[in-house]
Amino acid sequence: MDEQRAGTAGERRRWHDLLLVARVRRRQGVARVRAAWFPVLQAAVAAGIAFGIARYLLDHPYPFFAPVSAWVALGFSIDRSARRVAELAVGVAIGVGLGDAVVHVIGTGLWQVAVVLLVAALTARFLDRGAMLTTQAGVQAMVIVGLPAVSASGGPFGRWTDALVGGAVALAVAVLTPSDPRRHARALGRRAVEDVAAVLHLLARGVGAASVPDVEDALVRGRASQPSLDEWKDTATSARELARLSPAGRRYRGELTRLVEASVQTDRAMRNARVLTRRALALLESGGHHDLSGIAQRFDATATAADDLAAALGSGRDPSRARAELLESARALDPFVVAPEDWQVQSLVLLHRSLVVDLLEAAGEDPASAREALPEL
Repeated sequence: MDEQRAGTAGERRRWHDLLLVARVRRRQGVARVRAAWFPVLQAAVAAGIAFGIARYLLDHPYPFFAPVSAWVALGFSIDRSARRVAELAVGVAIGVGLGDAVVHVIGTGLWQVAVVLLVAALTARFLDRGAMLTTQAGVQAMVIVGLPAVSASGGPFGRWTDALVGGAVALAVAVLTPSDPRRHARALGRRAVEDVAAVLHLLARGVGAASVPDVEDALVRGRASQPSLDEWKDTATSARELARLSPAGRRYRGELTRLVEASVQTDRAMRNARVLTRRALALLESGGHHDLSGIAQRFDATATAADDLAAALGSGRDPSRARAELLESARALDPFVVAPEDWQVQSLVLLHRSLVVDLLEAAGEDPASAREALPEL
């Protein structure tokens, strides 16, 4: 009977964890859709305009590569720069043009695909060092040679003209609707740090009430948040690289560099939070009497500071308030004060110290100053 009840409780727990992960994934998906809907709308409209120009102005019956070029060049990311769009558009045009030339001169076949890929890639590398240009040149050239009858229209170089039309429309959209490369990185940073704060709030509540389910929820939430952290780091890194290439974006490089650094430190903080949560869970499951009120307060104080850090990163302002709160939290993490005679609770304090240092560095604090804020052991 006891085994049956334990099995039923375990099954309920698994379903609860799945629902919690599903809620986190749904929230992440909704956030991605909110960030992407307008860029996708722009790219879709640009593809339609490119198709219309090639079909009705140039009188090409099947202008397949006009919308393809526009969509490939713009994509669905809001982190667009004129250089990136131009690089992709030129890559498509090179591939389509060379493919058209090969089809009309030497036909199609196994060796023709290899030849056109070789020539397209080497031409792209000669023109520009960007990897995207070379990739698109090769892909589009292979499409032209491999499927010549599907999209042939508009004369010997009709498909090349279609690609130029699509690229020109995409470049016009990028130039006429410039975007701030910091905006998406800020929004992702806010959500990622909010995830860290949410884990710590759950952990504080669970430890304070000696509630194993709450601590388990904190661990599940921490594990489910990793995609958000990875997306933030990738997006901020990409935006920083684009800002380096764009004269207009150079004024953003300082903040974008700080966002990249903050993403790395926040990822470390979340990993430490998961380790801390697992240790707290083991402590609660082991039984015994432990005074956990002090460490629960410290978790909650750090969580509140993380909330302020998330708000600052999301708005682009200096996280001075969060730094002050985190420094105060760090100074209170003396294991012999928080838990004078309980080495197991002291181990939680020691793990918490590393997490606070990570958040301090994410807030812009110098690493040495962040460590100096901790009480000596």
